[in-house]
Amino acid sequence: MIRINHKFKLLLITLGSFCLLLAISQLARAAESTWTTLIDGAEGLENFDIIGDANWTSEMAYIRATEGSGASWLVSKNSYDNFQLRVEFWASHDANSGVYMRCKDAERINDRDCYEANIFDQRPEAAYGTGGIVHVAPVEEPLPKAGDQWNIYLLTLDGDHLMVELNGRRTVDVRDDSLDSGPFALQWARGELRLRKVQIREL
Repeated sequence: MIRINHKFKLLLITLGSFCLLLAISQLARAAESTWTTLIDGAEGLENFDIIGDANWTSEMAYIRATEGSGASWLVSKNSYDNFQLRVEFWASHDANSGVYMRCKDAERINDRDCYEANIFDQRPEAAYGTGGIVHVAPVEEPLPKAGDQWNIYLLTLDGDHLMVELNGRRTVDVRDDSLDSGPFALQWARGELRLRKVQIREL
C-alpha cells in the first residue's frame, strides 16, 4: 500500500481547487464571449439596414436619431429565434420608440408582425407603456419611466417564454407563441433616441 503524507495530500487538494477555479473562470469567459456586439458607442450603423428617413447619425459616444417624416428603424441583418438582447438607450421624455423582435418581414416592421418592447413614457395606458410588449403584455403599475436618462433593456425570448427587464426590474414574464423567428429592429418615431450599446446572444 502506498502511503501519502499529509503535506502531499494538502498539495493535491490545493492543485485540485486551483484546477476547478480555472475551469470555472474559463467557462465564465466562454459564456461572456457568446455576446455579439452590434453597436458599441458610435460604431455599428453598418450592422443594420435602415427603413424610413430618420436622421440616424454616429456622433460622440452613441448613435442617435432626432427627426424624420415618420417612424424609422434600424433592422438587424440577421434573423434570430431564441436569444437575449441587451440594449443601452437614452430616450427624451417625449420619445416614442421601441425594440421590435422576431419580425415576420424585414421590410415591413410593425407591432403586429413583431414583438415590440415599447419605449413610450407619454402613453398612460399600461398596454402601451414603457417596459411592456405591445398587444401581448401590459406593464404593471407603477408604469416605469425611461425619459431623459440612460436605460438598459434586457430582452429574453426563449421559445414561447418572453421576458423584459428594464434597469433590472422585470416588467414582462409571459408565454406567447405568435412569432418564432426574424430580425430585430430599433425604432425612432418621435423625440430623441440614443443607442450606445446593443448586444445579442443566441440561446
